[in-house]
Amino acid sequence: MGKLTFRGGIHPYEGKELSKDHPIEKYLPKGDLVYPLSQHIGAPSVPCVKKGDTVLAGQKIADAGGFVSVPLHASVSGTVKGIEKRLNATGSMVDCIVIENDQQYQETEFQEARLEDLTKEEILNRIKEGGVVGMGGAGFPTHVKLAPKDPSKIEYILVNGAECEPYITSDYRRMIEEPEKVVKGLQVILTLFDSAKGYICIEDNKPDCIAKMKGLVKDIDRIEVKEMMTKYPQGGERTLIYAATGREINSTMLPADVGCVVDNVETVISVYKAVILGRPVNSRVVTVTGDGIKEPKNLLVLAGTDMSELVDAAGGLKGKIAKAISGGPMMGFALYDLHVPCTKTTSAFLFLEHDAVSEAQEIQTACINCGRCVSVCPGHVLPARLAKLAERGDMAGFEALDGMECCECGCCSYICPAKRPLTQSIKSMRKMVLASRRKK
Repeated sequence: MGKLTFRGGIHPYEGKELSKDHPIEKYLPKGDLVYPLSQHIGAPSVPCVKKGDTVLAGQKIADAGGFVSVPLHASVSGTVKGIEKRLNATGSMVDCIVIENDQQYQETEFQEARLEDLTKEEILNRIKEGGVVGMGGAGFPTHVKLAPKDPSKIEYILVNGAECEPYITSDYRRMIEEPEKVVKGLQVILTLFDSAKGYICIEDNKPDCIAKMKGLVKDIDRIEVKEMMTKYPQGGERTLIYAATGREINSTMLPADVGCVVDNVETVISVYKAVILGRPVNSRVVTVTGDGIKEPKNLLVLAGTDMSELVDAAGGLKGKIAKAISGGPMMGFALYDLHVPCTKTTSAFLFLEHDAVSEAQEIQTACINCGRCVSVCPGHVLPARLAKLAERGDMAGFEALDGMECCECGCCSYICPAKRPLTQSIKSMRKMVLASRRKK
């Protein structure tokens, strides 16, 4: 039987060998902790502490700012120094709660529960109060995702263990070291959907994960392991749904519209911790890697930790680096300052000795109409033509050619022999279209 996959995609250098064999190490921060109030899609969290307050690890420090929002929790014990503007990984100055770490790590009390004793409403509330969001990068509040209009129409819960982004191995280490937490988290989610089956989707470059997960779920009726072809962007929401179920969605649809819910590995583990252990999201595994770092590692990092500390924890930089990225090389954010906080959606910090994007700009030529961008596009659009429309500012033409179906995966820019910044142009125009729609 062939591996499950989608049409299009690319096979970039994986870079996972740098960190995949390094077990998760717990890192304790040395400096102040900085907690951005907006770490998710939707309304920012609203502070419920003030300057001078003493807090414990796990204590709520900000309430949800609306339905599409979640609370925020301290990851250390200490004193609130203030609420002020700080730089985040995308280069914006955002409101943050700053806590001085007392290095004692005293915790608040956590209320454990048995799954069979909880109603569906109580499960969703514990997920919300635990501050659980999509931790694969999008940051969508999980309690909202798990509360569709008609739960009876949900047929598949997909655990995204593809981890197709090059270099990142945080989910891989979670599946290898804590596979039972993934299964338990999926069982919690399945409790909310009476008709659904659970699929743990893993790329075939992780055979040890596949074997371990299959062993754990072999006697569980509603859970299966789906082996996916190793290809980028296999872990994208649309591509994963198509590969696992054969169903398609577009930019105007949600996964629930085709009977699916998708959550990544770190999110599913966080659901288990929030519902069963009563522990909120205040830490996550971060891969610190790249050819520019001396000792690539997977670190269990407390939320709010300054990224520069992780550089030292991984042995420091080898020398002068060309680029630092929050996330992976395909969809991550380039950094100009390492003093940014780790958040719920921080999956990796990547340090590269060569900047492929800058090097490509030096040899960029005109489009040669080769069609390679079309052949690899998982969104089935015409990237070269969309990029030209974007450069001209032709919003109507861009929308007419389905420009909003681009998932910004970067496949077109990667494959382009003319080295044109196709994804960047399309991404900028998509932002303009969305802004225009909001005004209307």
